[in-house]
Amino acid sequence: MGPEPLWMWVAFGLFITVMLWLDLAVFNKKSHKVTIRESLGWTFAWMALAGLFMVGIYWQMGMDANAQSKALEFLTGYIIEQSLSVDNLFVIILIFEYFRVKDEYQHKVLFWGIIGALIFRILLIVAGVSLINQFSWIMYVFGGFLVITGFRMGLEGEKEIHPESNPVVRLFKKFFPVTHETHEDKFFVRIDKRWFATPLFIVVLVVEITDLVFAIDSIPAILAISRDPFIVYTSNAFAILGLRSLFFALAGLLNLLQYLKYGLSVVLMFIGSKMVLAEWVHISTGVSLLVVVSVLGISTIASLLSPARRKKKQADA
Repeated sequence: MGPEPLWMWVAFGLFITVMLWLDLAVFNKKSHKVTIRESLGWTFAWMALAGLFMVGIYWQMGMDANAQSKALEFLTGYIIEQSLSVDNLFVIILIFEYFRVKDEYQHKVLFWGIIGALIFRILLIVAGVSLINQFSWIMYVFGGFLVITGFRMGLEGEKEIHPESNPVVRLFKKFFPVTHETHEDKFFVRIDKRWFATPLFIVVLVVEITDLVFAIDSIPAILAISRDPFIVYTSNAFAILGLRSLFFALAGLLNLLQYLKYGLSVVLMFIGSKMVLAEWVHISTGVSLLVVVSVLGISTIASLLSPARRKKKQADA
């Protein structure tokens, strides 16, 4: 799948499996409302693990210039994916509000949504790398797509969610009955000897579809940084695995980051331009990392210092 030996893929797969098992079977065995303190703890834990993994990449690959480049590619990809995931969080909040998902069930929905995301991402990454290796011109298509996506993101207004009109959801309901009410945290229930899906499973389905749509944006962006499937997938995986904890940590703050989407739009246009101009203009991974961090930092600080935020803070007081 890439220049890395097979054992590195197997070891990473085992690591993900163990962490997901610990999450579901040990730390979150019972459905409960995730507190901000708990979510911040998990967020910092995943960031620390990503940092240790980056150091491991540098050590495993020989601690030379190539190893340093790979480590920087991982870090840049991780930051880009984590940042784009924040925009995804806005949509997930709207989905939860639309379906009125109780706080104690949100973690389970995100858990299973992330498992699906990990599976679909590896398929998209392998397909993307294969296309680039076979058809070099596809880089221009990916780059142009990112520029257009970034431009549209900067101009779009508030997102609206209409899950009932989603073709996948409508198709599922045609072939599988769905209950009108939830049954605690269950996805499927048996009633009168018939199996029914619950609205909570429909939420998982919508979250999966949403992530797939966002992956179409984020994966080409990371492919502009690295074409190594292992680097692209692991940076994606760490960002996705930390998405749940980030959701609960930022859920109450996302509406205050009104300028962040403009920063994300600039990042997408920058990465897209880098892909389109790669044959004539070389932009190193280090420079890309500096640009991404600077743009996101400025947009976040501008949001926190904006008059609208101060007025909201005064109104809440």
